[in-house]
Amino acid sequence: MEPQASELDAFWEVARSHADLQGVPTYTGENAVGLLRPPAWSFGANPQQADRLLALVLDGTKTATASARADYDTFDEPLPEPGLLGIVLDGRAKPRALVVTTEVRVTPFAEVDEAHAAAEGEGERTLAHWRRVHERFFTEHAAGGFAPDMPVVLERFRRLYP
Repeated sequence: MEPQASELDAFWEVARSHADLQGVPTYTGENAVGLLRPPAWSFGANPQQADRLLALVLDGTKTATASARADYDTFDEPLPEPGLLGIVLDGRAKPRALVVTTEVRVTPFAEVDEAHAAAEGEGERTLAHWRRVHERFFTEHAAGGFAPDMPVVLERFRRLYP
C-alpha cells in the first residue's frame, strides 16, 4: 500500500515545524534538510509488523534497525547515512513518525552485538532473541536469503516527531 502524497506533505509540514531540524547534521554546509520531504517507509514485511515496530519507535523503545545489505544492491538503493531523515509509516501506509539516522555500520550477521540487539527494542531485547527473529526474517524476506556471514546494515536513529 502506497501512502498518499497529500498525506505525506501534510505530515511533513507539521513534523518539520515541531522537529529540531537545526540539530540534524548535514555535510553540505547549509542545513537544508527541512526543505525537501524525506522518503517514507515502514518497518517489517507486513502491516502487522509495521504497526508493532512503529509502536516501539513511538514509545522510545526502538532506536535501531537492521536490514540485509543485499537488499540495497537488489533495489539499487544507497545505504543510509547519518543525517538522513525518514517518515515512518504504519501498517496502513499512514505517516506516523519522523526519524533521523544517527549511525550506520555494516557487519556480518554473526558479529551483531548485544547493544544493537537491545536498541532494536523487540521481545526480550537479547542477542539470542534478535538472532532468532532476524534469521527467520532474512530467510523469508532478504534478497539471497539468510547466511550467518551475510552483511547486515545496522542503523541507529533518533525520533524527532512526534
